[in-house]
Amino acid sequence: MANEEDDPVVQEIDVYLAKSLAEKLYLFQYPVRPASMTYDDIPHLSAKIKPKQQKVELEMAIDTLNPNYCRSKGEQIALNVDGACADETSTYSSKLMDKQTFCSSQTTSNTSRYAAALYRQGELHLTPLHGILQLRPSFSYLDKADAKHREREAANEAGDSSQDEAEEDVKQITVRFSRPESEQARQRRVQSYEFLQKKHAEEPWVHLHYHGLRDSRSEHERQYLLCQGSSGVENTELVKSPSEYLMMLMPPSQEEEKDKPVAPSNVLSMAQLRTLPLADQIKILMKNVKVMPFANLMSLLGPSVDSVAVLRGIQKVAMLVQGNWVVKSDILYPKDSSSPHSGVPAEVLCRGRDFVMWKFTQSRWVVRKEVAAVTKLCTEDVKDFLEHMAIVRINKGWEFILPYDGEFIKKHPDVVQRQHMLWTGIQAKLEKVYNLVKEAMPKKPDGQSGPVGLVSGDQRVQVAKRQAQQNHALLERELQRRKEQLQASAVLPGVRIKEEPMSEEGEDEEEREAEDEEEPMDTSPGGGLHGGLANGLPAGRAAGDSFNGHPPGSASTVARELRAFVQATFQKQFVLTLSELKRLFNLHLASLPPGHMLFSGISDRMLQDTVLAAGCKQILVPFPPQTAASPDEQKVFALWESGDISDQHRQVLLEIFSKNYRVRRNMIQARLTQECGEDLSKQEVDKVLKDCCVSYGGMWYLKGTVQS
Repeated sequence: MANEEDDPVVQEIDVYLAKSLAEKLYLFQYPVRPASMTYDDIPHLSAKIKPKQQKVELEMAIDTLNPNYCRSKGEQIALNVDGACADETSTYSSKLMDKQTFCSSQTTSNTSRYAAALYRQGELHLTPLHGILQLRPSFSYLDKADAKHREREAANEAGDSSQDEAEEDVKQITVRFSRPESEQARQRRVQSYEFLQKKHAEEPWVHLHYHGLRDSRSEHERQYLLCQGSSGVENTELVKSPSEYLMMLMPPSQEEEKDKPVAPSNVLSMAQLRTLPLADQIKILMKNVKVMPFANLMSLLGPSVDSVAVLRGIQKVAMLVQGNWVVKSDILYPKDSSSPHSGVPAEVLCRGRDFVMWKFTQSRWVVRKEVAAVTKLCTEDVKDFLEHMAIVRINKGWEFILPYDGEFIKKHPDVVQRQHMLWTGIQAKLEKVYNLVKEAMPKKPDGQSGPVGLVSGDQRVQVAKRQAQQNHALLERELQRRKEQLQASAVLPGVRIKEEPMSEEGEDEEEREAEDEEEPMDTSPGGGLHGGLANGLPAGRAAGDSFNGHPPGSASTVARELRAFVQATFQKQFVLTLSELKRLFNLHLASLPPGHMLFSGISDRMLQDTVLAAGCKQILVPFPPQTAASPDEQKVFALWESGDISDQHRQVLLEIFSKNYRVRRNMIQARLTQECGEDLSKQEVDKVLKDCCVSYGGMWYLKGTVQS
């Protein structure tokens, strides 16, 4: 047509498929609200889920101070539901309808056509949705009000009836015996609506922790919406070679497929292997070989393959052990599989095999009986683990099958550091599951054991004596510094501060504590070399000495960088356990470029001293005796003064939790009113609770201290 205008392509956008949250991402559809108000602005009091049914219930606060809120109606609803006498079982403890429950329902059973999209820096990242849930208001409180009304009517009728003292007539009782249920009757009963409803009601609720839009955990999880391999060749779902694209357009006929020779299902030729995407090639090779040096893997993939892309791909399917790559346990034992020997589920097998791999990061030798005693697995399963990566030596045990690859360690320090951090996390999980005594990680930069020589007992004694003599003067200086800190520090009201012994026996105890407490946080490639030193140096070293191998100026720069991280973190979180702070610090390290000064090694003691120097206080929460929290989870730190108007309220709240492990909301509100001398509004109390606490099972806990 003459008036038809050209329609040129304005912009081309690359599309990537992110799979990190493919089986976990749900879309929640809330009721329509004003555009100026988001659901993140509304305090979420509690959240729970029934995983099998994909059913969610959220409890949200109602703004009772809003001019559109009818207070008389809210009081009437609370009175109808709970009655005149409010107790711990009341739905509305404030005698006012101040919260609302939302219950989910599935909108569609087929979500394969839906995805969440994130547009960033000219790239469109798509993540498939696992489910779409519509949240609608739940009116279960009306059923409770009706039940209360029926109980009152029954009580009134019973009171109005005449009190007849005559004995009740004897009634005949008919006894019936049920017949055995046939198979057809049982199937009909199982498929009935009542049976399904009863089965759904029996599934227990799992309480959840809600993280707001601006929470650090939400920001971390949001990164998984980006395709991890968007810059490489691993994004094979949307990138096809010309031959693959032609094969998709014109698939071979069935006659041609029948003419091809049939090979065994577990055999794949190198020619067939190289037709697959790079990620699949690496996965298949590692799954079959189990253990392989990086140089051998590159030779199998061919000279034209980029080593950087291979490094990214190998880290998804294997772990670094003594400089060599060992296939991950979940690749060999996928979900829903089990042991062919004992029938143990895949989760337990993966945990046991990870323990064996971790032991080989500590030493070249592993004893099978020790592994079986810790993992509680049968002999055949443990033997399978060891045969994957070791060979047996008579009267010695199992030795790692490949020699230590020092060349790879020196050539790729960034990969080594990342793998070391992963092994640190795995070690923490294994210690918690198997109740292991915390062991020091190896001293090599990659967290792997190097070649080990035999050392006699006399030599070890002489080395220990020399180290003790060298550390004696350093420990005395550290003891003097702690005494000065104790004398200068002010005592926090309501918080107990541990007093260190000052006698000669106390000095010996101080030396032992210095050796125990100065264990590095395992964020350093070099690790700590002495038990009583932070990063191999005394904390009280003079300013002219070097710090972790850096000149004196670098030491102060590292301290400033660490303090800046701590201050920024506590301005967002207010309350953190030492365990959570270390997790956030490891995430911060992972975002830094290789060779950054913070990689020089930060010990637990240095991190705690920096937290206290940044204006935070340690809150000694009285955990219950049977708590499963680790020592790091029991160390709770809080920002004492942030400069806003809620500082006084938060300080009162922290003093409450220095004497109570968990507290009810009404007790917190009463104490705040008593200490602050004013009647705080519900919004002010909600803000303080949101800053410092989490709600679980109707009780309030400091963040990070709740044990579900």
